[in-house]
Amino acid sequence: MATTRQDAWTEDEDLLLAEVILRHIREGSTQLKAFEEIGKKLNRTPAACGFRWNSLVRKKYEAAIQIAKAQRQKRKYYQSAKETFDIELSDELTKESSTKQEIDSELTFDSVIRFLRKQKLYAQEIGKKYKTIEKELEEKSRELEQLKHENKELKEKVKYLESDYQVVNEDYKALIQIIDRARKMAFLTEDDNTKPVFKMDSNGNLERIDK
Repeated sequence: MATTRQDAWTEDEDLLLAEVILRHIREGSTQLKAFEEIGKKLNRTPAACGFRWNSLVRKKYEAAIQIAKAQRQKRKYYQSAKETFDIELSDELTKESSTKQEIDSELTFDSVIRFLRKQKLYAQEIGKKYKTIEKELEEKSRELEQLKHENKELKEKVKYLESDYQVVNEDYKALIQIIDRARKMAFLTEDDNTKPVFKMDSNGNLERIDK
């Protein structure tokens, strides 16, 4: 049966959507696979998940996306380095095996030393790139924490403004009521060629002052 869910998204569903997509980014997978996975978990279509992510949720996780991409790059780099190391080691061992009967033990020992020195230089290069990636990850992590802090402050400000707006709105309604009462009192007062004068007491009520 096709998925036909139409209800609104919750915060927990948005969070789960982000977690699944970030995991797929880190692992080098595609967003389409992420949408399919989250669609099954939430009983929604992949298209609905994709639309929700691209239209609203993605912009909230820009820093996290950059961190996930950096982790994916780091993962691919180490995988590539391991594959290169395995290939070179295999070639070296094959070479040593094929010429084992033709060279003496001293020459074999020297070839091992050359190979180890080469791998040491390679490992040093990997270490430098690793530090660079670690530094980038730290910067992105700090940026993410800063964004979380700013988001929290903005939520508090919005909550305060909503409360302040409610108070102002209630005061405005009270003022309108006072003005309306004053108009009614003015119309009901007999006109003796003098205009009535009003004053406001401490409770916000209007009182007529007789001249």
